[in-house]
Amino acid sequence: MAAQNGQPPVLLSTFDVDATPPVGSQLTYGPMIKSWDLGLRARGIVLQGAGKPIVLCSVDWIGIANGGQDAFKEALAEAAGTTPDRVAVHTIHQHDAPICDFTAEEILKKEGISPGCFEGSFARELIQNLSKAIQKSLDDSRPVSHISYGEAPVYKVASNRRILNNEGKVGSSRGSSCKDSFLIAQPEGIIDSMVSVIGFWEEETPVALLSFYATHPQSYYLTQVANPDFPGLARFYRQLEMPGALHVHFNGAGGNVAAGKYNDGSKENRRILAERLADGMKRAWEDSKKMKITPKQVQWNTQAVDLPPALNILEEIEAKMGDEDLPFNYLPNNMGKLAWIKRYQAGKKIELNCLRLGKTRLLFMPGELFVEYQLAAKAMRPDLFVTMAGYGDYGPFYIGTKAAYKQGGYEIETSPVTDKAEDIMMEGMHKLLNANP
Repeated sequence: MAAQNGQPPVLLSTFDVDATPPVGSQLTYGPMIKSWDLGLRARGIVLQGAGKPIVLCSVDWIGIANGGQDAFKEALAEAAGTTPDRVAVHTIHQHDAPICDFTAEEILKKEGISPGCFEGSFARELIQNLSKAIQKSLDDSRPVSHISYGEAPVYKVASNRRILNNEGKVGSSRGSSCKDSFLIAQPEGIIDSMVSVIGFWEEETPVALLSFYATHPQSYYLTQVANPDFPGLARFYRQLEMPGALHVHFNGAGGNVAAGKYNDGSKENRRILAERLADGMKRAWEDSKKMKITPKQVQWNTQAVDLPPALNILEEIEAKMGDEDLPFNYLPNNMGKLAWIKRYQAGKKIELNCLRLGKTRLLFMPGELFVEYQLAAKAMRPDLFVTMAGYGDYGPFYIGTKAAYKQGGYEIETSPVTDKAEDIMMEGMHKLLNANP
C-alpha cells in the first residue's frame, strides 16, 4: 500500500451486516410479523494507522444501552484489535426495530419477569456476525489519501417537537406525525437543518462516507414490520448513486426534533421525507471540500462523565415493572433508565467521544440529546467542521437543556437525568473539541 511522504497511510475497511431479526422476534413495541423490502443494517468503518484502530458502527435499531453497549464495544474492539474506548456504537432510532440492553434483560430475569423485547439472543448473534465481518474487513483495508467534508440544508423534514405556550411552558407536542393544523402552522422552531457528510478517499475514488442529520426518524410505525424508515431509505437512495462507497448514516442530537410539521403519518410520506433527506445528502456531498489526510491528523479522544440521575424514577420503575397491566410501551421506555441508574450507582461512567480528522471533529454522544447540544458544539469551534452523532449509549434516554427542565413536556417528564446534565455535557464537549490544535 502506498505510503505518504514515506509514512504508512491511514487505512480504512468497511463492514455491513444484516441486523434484521427473524419473523416472530420481539421488536421494541411488539412482535415482528414480517420484514420490509429493505431490512435493517449494522454497518460501519475501521480506521487504522493512528494508534490503535478506531471503530464506528451505526445500527438500524431503536437503541443499544448499558450492558448491551459494553458487549458490542468489547466484541467489536477485540475483532478490530483495539480497546472498547475506541469503539462507537450508535443507533438511528427507528421504532419498528429491536432494542438491546443486557442489563435490563438481567434485571427482569432476576425478578422472574419476562424480558420481552430485551431478550437478547438475536443481539448476541448480531454481535458475533459483526465481529466476523470486522475481522474479515481488515484483510481488505484500503489506504485513505484524502477526506472530504460538506454540509447542506435539508428542506421540509425536521421541526421542533416542543411548542411553548404564553407562560414559556410546553403546551403542546408536535411529534413524528401531526394532523393538528394549528401545530402544523407553527414555525419549525429550534432545529439544525444541516446534513453533514464526511468522505474517505483513495486518491480519486471514494471508499466510504458518513452522514449525520438530527431528527427522530419516524414517518409511521407500530406496524410490526421491521424497517429502517425514511433515513434508511434515504441512505439506500444515495447508496444506489454511489455503489462503490459504503454509506453509513448517523442520527444527530434529535431528541426534541421530529418530522411532525411536514408529516401527517400518511404512508406515502415515508418516500417523500426520504427523498428530501437524500437530496440534502447529495448536495452536501457535491459541495464538499477535499483535503489530504495523514495519520498525524487523525486522533480519538474520550471524556468519561457522570450524568446526574433523577433517583425518584428508580423507585417508580422498580415498583411498577412487575405489574401485569402495564401499557405495552412501559418496559421498553423505562427499563433502560432503571438499568442506567443502577450502573451509575455502581460507579459506571458514560463516555463522550470525538474523532479528529484534519479540520473536522466528529462527536459521538450518548442518549437522546436535545438539538441545542449539537448547535452549541458547532458554535464552540466555528473555525472547524463539527458534526455530531447522538443515540450512542441509550441508557440516559432524553438529555434536555437546563432551560428545558423548567419548560416541562414529555421529554423532560420522562428524562432520567436532571437539569445539571447541561453543564456536564457542555464541559465535556468543550474539552473534546479543544483537545487538539
